[in-house]
Amino acid sequence: MIITTTDDVPGRNIKQTLGLVKGSTARARNVGRDIIALAKNVVGGEVSEYTKLIGESRQQALDRMTAEAVQMGANAIVGVRFTSSAVSQGVSEILAFGTAVILE
Repeated sequence: MIITTTDDVPGRNIKQTLGLVKGSTARARNVGRDIIALAKNVVGGEVSEYTKLIGESRQQALDRMTAEAVQMGANAIVGVRFTSSAVSQGVSEILAFGTAVILE
């Protein structure tokens, strides 16, 4: 599966556009991570626990979007974007979306 943020794939023609695909995940913070984050907030620096959590969430959203595209028969996803939002206090959603296509 080719996944790109551009609207096309250089050197390839889009044979058919199948439509919007998306994948999301909602994740809650963890008390242990919050304690470490609080300590790092005092001394400064990257909060690697949250960086890891966000990276895992982004990958899960991407995997879910890709699975939806595969079910539609796509061999590529173009125009991929990520967005995030707060669902409730301590819970965030990561959303990946793009357009499923069939390349020649």
